[in-house]
Amino acid sequence: MSTQGHKRGFAKRPSNPDDWVRTPGADRAASQTQNEFTARLTVDVTPELRGRIKIAAFRRGLTAADILRTLLEREFPPALDDAGSAP
Repeated sequence: MSTQGHKRGFAKRPSNPDDWVRTPGADRAASQTQNEFTARLTVDVTPELRGRIKIAAFRRGLTAADILRTLLEREFPPALDDAGSAP
């Protein structure tokens, strides 16, 4: 009988949660610079809605994350200050 070796996971999680969220990825959206970091946002949706989002993204040649970022940017633009300009 052979002994089982160390089971390797699909991906290793960083030991520090900040490293997990704040690590800049190699392939970022064109609008982001390498000095920017992203924050993870989890939203529960139905499996049907998730499927519709993924199909729409595939048809547009985008990722679901790209579509949702664009939608959120459009719906929640930067707040204007008293002078009428974005901070």
